[in-house]
Amino acid sequence: MNKWSELFIGLLLLLVAVIVAWFSSINSWTIFGKSLDFLHAAWILLKGGIFWLVFMVGLLLIVLGISDLKN
Repeated sequence: MNKWSELFIGLLLLLVAVIVAWFSSINSWTIFGKSLDFLHAAWILLKGGIFWLVFMVGLLLIVLGISDLKN
């Protein structure tokens, strides 16, 4: 694939995702009484990802510290 077409398709997909998330939060999209607020779901996923990243870095530092104590 051409580098310009890859950039264009990536930008287009990013723009579509942002627009869909924005419209789903502005208009109350529901199916069978369940909300399809993609912006809220993305925010929850991001917060969870940040939590697990901090947790794993802390765990890695503890393991490295124990490894250094052994030597």
